[in-house]
Amino acid sequence: MQSSKKNSSKYIQHHIAQYLCRMAIQEANKKSNAVAIWLLIGVGMIIVQVLLGGITRLTGSGLSITEWKPILGAIPPLNEADWMKAFDQYKTIGQYKHLNFEFTLSDFKFIYFWEWFHREWARLIAVVFMLPFIYFLVTKKFKKEMVNPLIILFLLGIAQGLIGWIMVKSGLNAENLYVNHIRLSIHFMSALGLLCYTLWFAMLLLVPKDQHVVNSSVKKFTLWLLMLLLVQLVFGAFMAGLKAAQFAATWPLINGEFLPSSLAKDTLSSFTHDPLAVHFVHRNLGYLLALFILFWYYKARQLDAGRYFNALRRLPLLLVLVQVLLGILTVLYANNSTGLLWLGVAHQFTGMMLLLSFVGVTYLLKRK
Repeated sequence: MQSSKKNSSKYIQHHIAQYLCRMAIQEANKKSNAVAIWLLIGVGMIIVQVLLGGITRLTGSGLSITEWKPILGAIPPLNEADWMKAFDQYKTIGQYKHLNFEFTLSDFKFIYFWEWFHREWARLIAVVFMLPFIYFLVTKKFKKEMVNPLIILFLLGIAQGLIGWIMVKSGLNAENLYVNHIRLSIHFMSALGLLCYTLWFAMLLLVPKDQHVVNSSVKKFTLWLLMLLLVQLVFGAFMAGLKAAQFAATWPLINGEFLPSSLAKDTLSSFTHDPLAVHFVHRNLGYLLALFILFWYYKARQLDAGRYFNALRRLPLLLVLVQVLLGILTVLYANNSTGLLWLGVAHQFTGMMLLLSFVGVTYLLKRK
């Protein structure tokens, strides 16, 4: 009888311990999910910020604000005198003197808006980061291992703002019409780095361990494709900075040639500075990527995977095909300002989605 009571007591204690353990895990998951949702909101806001940067570039608005005031710059000109002061500052740079010398105050207000909105959205991102960060810290929703990655995320955000201003300064002189395309590419790629880092951190908190797929060869192939895609995105930024699409608004050939004749006498540096050379690389690298991703999909669909990977593995192929089509249309409409604006932004958005889809499948794939 006494033995039966002891066994019954142990049974009850065991189930209470299991219940408390489940409650603790559920509470930890709730905290992690809250942080992950906050990070995913950040992913969405960074995507919008990169698209605003694309609109700013395509409308020629990036040099309209000649000062960098991280806090006071949030307030735009509020009266006619302030607007004329800002316009007079713009008149001192080469873009106005040699390109936009016929601008009225109304024209200036249009380009000023896009650059101001681009900077304002960056300030909003900072607020959306800082306020929940303080709240989560005070309410102890962060696990200890989350703090350092979040500090790194914050520092990356600050660095992105500094890189943006360094880029803008390259065009604030009496000679240049636009910002330096190398600095533009650094600004663009650092924004994508911030975007991917945020998504990776969110997936770390959201994706159950049983959703990982173990396959060394596909993982290795995916990493190589991801690096090739990053190179393609760099050349996309070069295309934008050099306005290379306008130099050859033709397809399928580049001004009637597969290999531009000007490349025969060019040096290796022309592939980062000559518009036609950059155009040739970006165009053909896009075709190559599409073929490789088609082969990647053939390999990925053979894997025995969980629902996360099964849902994601179709995306890269779909997105790269859409991306190639948008790239062709963007080139063909390169000399149509309205067409170039909308197609260029769509091309940029699809490129970001392609990158994020590969970041997602890279996270899910594991080596042995």
